[in-house]
Amino acid sequence: MPGAGKGVATEAARQIGFEVIVLGDVIREETERRGLEPTPKNMGGVMLRVREVEGAAVVARRLMPKIEACSGPIVIVEGIRSPAELAELKSRHDVVAVAIHASPRTRFERLVARNRSDDPKTWSTFSERDFRELYVGLGDVIALADHVLVNEGTISELQSSFKSLLNELKAS
Repeated sequence: MPGAGKGVATEAARQIGFEVIVLGDVIREETERRGLEPTPKNMGGVMLRVREVEGAAVVARRLMPKIEACSGPIVIVEGIRSPAELAELKSRHDVVAVAIHASPRTRFERLVARNRSDDPKTWSTFSERDFRELYVGLGDVIALADHVLVNEGTISELQSSFKSLLNELKAS
């Protein structure tokens, strides 16, 4: 879910040499291409419209060339939002899904502090975003995850946990 710590975890992956591709960049780029401000409402609307027009796996399909251009044997894909995206990735690659979980209150506080243009500023906007994410299937992706990391602690605690998990996966 937004604010759970995906970016913090993927930064840890970068630190130890993994390549990272971010699915949300597709929606940010599409919002910009359409000449819209990157507000929560605009980004959410673009996310829903793109999926309506091009299908639930569109974001994963659009990122596939970037994923396949990566040089390493393991690529971190941040921000899978739907079972269709997960299935699209699994149809072409071996995939291990990792969910990062944090409580709604913790996530809201993090998003307010992060203050990115598409981050919610109010609890109401935050709740709308959460329900939009759940509508496209994010809850199903979390339920299907192979591993779950709970992130209610510090940045270094999450990064340490994620690095440990990556090292385990790399060794297997």
